[in-house]
Amino acid sequence: MQQVTLGRTGRRVARVGLGGMPLSISGRPERAQGLEVVRRAVELGVTLIDTADVYCLDESDVGHNEALVAEALAAVPHRDDVVVATKGGLVRPGGRWESDARPGQLRRACEHSLRMLGTDRIDLYQLHRPDPAVPFADSVGEIARLRDEGKVRAVGLSNVSLMQLRTAEGIVPITSVQNRYNPWDRSSELEGLIRYCDQHAVTFLPYSPVGGGRRVKLLRESEELRRIGGEHGATPEELVLAWILGVSPSIVIIPGASRTASIESSVRAEALRLDERTRRELEDAFRALPE
Repeated sequence: MQQVTLGRTGRRVARVGLGGMPLSISGRPERAQGLEVVRRAVELGVTLIDTADVYCLDESDVGHNEALVAEALAAVPHRDDVVVATKGGLVRPGGRWESDARPGQLRRACEHSLRMLGTDRIDLYQLHRPDPAVPFADSVGEIARLRDEGKVRAVGLSNVSLMQLRTAEGIVPITSVQNRYNPWDRSSELEGLIRYCDQHAVTFLPYSPVGGGRRVKLLRESEELRRIGGEHGATPEELVLAWILGVSPSIVIIPGASRTASIESSVRAEALRLDERTRRELEDAFRALPE
């Protein structure tokens, strides 16, 4: 696969990563299957795996995905070539998703993630979501301190605006931004955030690239996407992933997978080369998709 430099870290990663969330939330596969998905991804050339402490069922299960990723990677060759990105700033009381990006909580979350990942330094630690109850600079400042202490190699942000990214850059170097980006949500592109990432060596990690859940079904049901896919020997999902990769050279996609077939499909998408005519046809098809 093609590789790009992760932010300004100097580390090269493949342009297709793996999102670990489906392996640990409700409806997750058996652990053996989850381990196989991670190992198959690395076998295919994936070198960035995205996880989070709250990819789990509830507060009693925090760290499930991190521990699973760590166990899977312990058995792969060239482990040091794989970047593991995790996050802090959300909590799961009763299975709900709630913000808690207080500095003390972020520190506790980071230290728990270090234990779950079995490491003394996290490759990429991301603020999962700004907490409206906590000054944004306080949350980012605490992650900056964790970096200064050597517990974090690089700092990323998730679910942020362009203004928040600029604010954070005044506190600590930012390696990545992880926002939702797919045919239904192009806000990061329209507000100029992706362009800014291109210009300032910030890697953009679009999550939910094919929409997730019900919206994947809408892609598969689109007659126009099936027609275009037939011309390229690709599924509608593969077309969408290839289209996203063509939006910006700073993009590394992190599609989730709970089956080896899914990550194999994502890797195939990276090999698709879409000309401008095809890209325009896809964008017309996207506009026709129901919500």
